[in-house]
Amino acid sequence: MSEDDPQLLSPIILVLVLVLIAFRQVGGLRLKIWQIMTGGAIAVVALGEISPVDAIRAINIDVMVFLAGMFVVGEAMRQSGYLFHLTHRLFGRADSTDELLIVLLFGMGMLSAFLMNDTIAIIGTPVVLYLSRLHSVSPKLMLLSLAFAVTIGSAMSPIGNPQNLLIAIDGGLENPFVDFFSNLFIPTCINLFIVYLLMKIFYRSEFRRLEQIQVNDALRDKHLAGVCRISLAMIIVLIMLKMGAVIWGTGESFRLTYIAVAAALPIIALSRRRWEILRGIDWETLIFFASMFVLMEAVWRSGFIQGSLNLERDEIASIPMVLGLSVTLSQLVSNVPFVALYLPVLNQIGATAQAMVALAAGSTIAGNLSILGAASNVIIIQNAEKDGATITFMEFVKAGIPLTAANLAVYWLFLEIQPAL
Repeated sequence: MSEDDPQLLSPIILVLVLVLIAFRQVGGLRLKIWQIMTGGAIAVVALGEISPVDAIRAINIDVMVFLAGMFVVGEAMRQSGYLFHLTHRLFGRADSTDELLIVLLFGMGMLSAFLMNDTIAIIGTPVVLYLSRLHSVSPKLMLLSLAFAVTIGSAMSPIGNPQNLLIAIDGGLENPFVDFFSNLFIPTCINLFIVYLLMKIFYRSEFRRLEQIQVNDALRDKHLAGVCRISLAMIIVLIMLKMGAVIWGTGESFRLTYIAVAAALPIIALSRRRWEILRGIDWETLIFFASMFVLMEAVWRSGFIQGSLNLERDEIASIPMVLGLSVTLSQLVSNVPFVALYLPVLNQIGATAQAMVALAAGSTIAGNLSILGAASNVIIIQNAEKDGATITFMEFVKAGIPLTAANLAVYWLFLEIQPAL
C-alpha cells in the first residue's frame, strides 16, 4: 500500500463507534453516547492515528464556547423556573395533541431559524418533557418532534446552524438571506407539516383531546429569571446585529461565539447561583463534541473520506448529487465537517446558488436520518436521559428514514423548479 492510499484504521474505529452508539450495550454495561465517542477519540490517539497535539488542535473552540454559553443560559432558565413559566404561556392553551404538536413543530422550527438549532435543542428538551408529563403524552413523540423541528426549521436560514453560516460566508452568495428564504422557506414549512403527519402515523394512539390543567407557573427565583430576560434580550439583539453583519459582508468578523458569551455573562456576573448553574450545565455533551472533533479529524487524515468524493466534475454540483452526498456523508463525518470539505469543491467549479442552498438543505436534514446526523439530536438525547427519557438509535431511524426521504423529495423538487419560475 502506497503512502497516498487511504488508511483504514480510523474509519474502522468510527464504524465501531457508530455500531456501539446504535446498540449502547456491552454485556451488562449500558454505555452513554459521550462515553462511546470519547472511547473512539482515545483509541485514535493511543493507536497513533493522530498525535495528542493535533488532537487538541482539532477541537473547534468556537463551537465549544458557543455551546457552553448557551448551556449556561438554558440551565439558568431551568433553575429559575422561567423556562416552565414561558412553556405554560406558549403551550397552555393547546386542547388537543394535534394542536400541541403543530405549535411545537412550527414554534421550535421557526425559533431555530434565528436562534440556532443547538440553542433550541438545549432549551427545548426540558420543555417537551415537561409537556409530556403534564398531558400524559409519550416522551418519545415529543422528543422526536423536537429533534425534527429544530433540524428542519434551521435549514431555511443562513444563521440557523453552523454549516449554513459557513455556506453564507464562503459560498459566494450575494445575498444569503434572500437566497436561503426564497429557495427554502416554502419547502421547509411543507417538511415541518410532513413531520406532523408522520408522527400521527407512528403515534396515532397519542392523539386525543387534552384536558386544560391548572399549573402553578410561578417563578422559583425571580432575580435569576430577571437576569435570564436580560440574556434573552441580548441574544435577540445580537442575532439581529449578526444578520446585519452578514448582509453587509462583515459576518465573518462577528462570530457566533460572541452571542453565546454575551448571553452567558449576565448570568455569571449577576446571579448568586452562578456556581450552581455552572455545575449543572451539560458537561457530557461538551465532552462528546470535543471527542467527536478528534475522531473526525483522524478519519479525515486517513484519506478515506476524500476518496469517496472522487466524482466527475459535471456530477459534483448537480442538485440530486449535492443532496444525496450531503445526507449520506454527513452520517459519517457530521454535517459541519462535510460542508467544510465540499464547499471548496463547489466554489472551484463555480456552482450555482441553488447548489449552495442544496448543500445547506441536504447537510441539515441529514440530521433527520440518524442520531449522529446532527449535533442537536445528541444534545436532545443527552439531556433527555438525565431526566429519565430517551430515544434509541433504531426508534430514531425508524421514523427518520421515511421522513428524510420525504424531505429530500420536497427540497429536490423546489430547488429544481425554482430557476424556471
